[in-house]
Amino acid sequence: MSSTTPNCGSGGGADNYTSLRIASVFVILATSTCGTFFPVFAKRTKWLKVPTAVFEFAKYFGSGVIVATAFIHLLSPAISELTSPCLSAAWQAYPYPLALAMLSLYGIFIVEIIAFRVGTAKLAALGIQHDAHGHGVGSHAAHGPEGAFEEQKSMATLETSPTNHFDDSAAAQIIGVFILEFGVLLHSLLIGLTLAVSSDFIVLFVVIIFHQTFEGLGVGSRLAFMRLPPQYNSIPFFAALLYAITTPIGIAIGLGIRTTYNPDSTTASIVSGVMDSLSAGILLYTGLVELMAHEFLFNKEMNNASLGKLAYALCCMLFGTGVMALLGYWA
Repeated sequence: MSSTTPNCGSGGGADNYTSLRIASVFVILATSTCGTFFPVFAKRTKWLKVPTAVFEFAKYFGSGVIVATAFIHLLSPAISELTSPCLSAAWQAYPYPLALAMLSLYGIFIVEIIAFRVGTAKLAALGIQHDAHGHGVGSHAAHGPEGAFEEQKSMATLETSPTNHFDDSAAAQIIGVFILEFGVLLHSLLIGLTLAVSSDFIVLFVVIIFHQTFEGLGVGSRLAFMRLPPQYNSIPFFAALLYAITTPIGIAIGLGIRTTYNPDSTTASIVSGVMDSLSAGILLYTGLVELMAHEFLFNKEMNNASLGKLAYALCCMLFGTGVMALLGYWA
């Protein structure tokens, strides 16, 4: 990354590698699409046969990717952006990035508490007992399935329950996944803008190719495990498409305004820093609670699994974290 003094004015970004910057729109689109659509197609189509072990790897690897993204690719840049020398002294007087991340984390937590209580009340009205650890009906929101037996019980209960309950379960899953995707999409849009105007284009371009592929794999593995009724089966594909096009859209916007957009300017630093901070809180909550806690602590299948399977799952997750953390060295 460049070590020069930031230009705090309103000047534009770098104007070299124009052809390659334009090509990056399509390259990033292709890699993001492959990363996020592969798990969804592999899980939901009969003609693409993928071993269960591959899905297991993708699921745990993706959890690690999301946690590392929160810390290394969102919270760390947010701290740098909101402590930029281009900002006034008031921004240096308080750790705003950490406070904003905490605010969004609690915000998502409160939203889920409300959704949980409303959903529980509806289940009780239908005479269905809920699982406090989130293993029962409608619990597969962002963290995927937690054991085949539990999934079969849940789906069997849903199929014999009133239609409105089935819709409630689907809504819970959709909300959980889109909370995860919201944080990822904000980040993806910002890195697209940055890539379009960055003076360190070549290094950043290569890093973002891998970044978007691995992050797409993490998001796609969550989408693949959504348990939805037939009328909602298009949701995972729509969510995957949304992820795939966000960074290319950011690049295209950046190319269009690169003569006036300066990523080091005061306004850009504040907007980017605030968005990164809020996104970090969202992904921290999703990664630590919805993914890690539900997969390792509250997962009955994992609680009864052998030490070998537990070690394998942890290694996959740590590998995903390590890869994304390493990419943070360059971007």
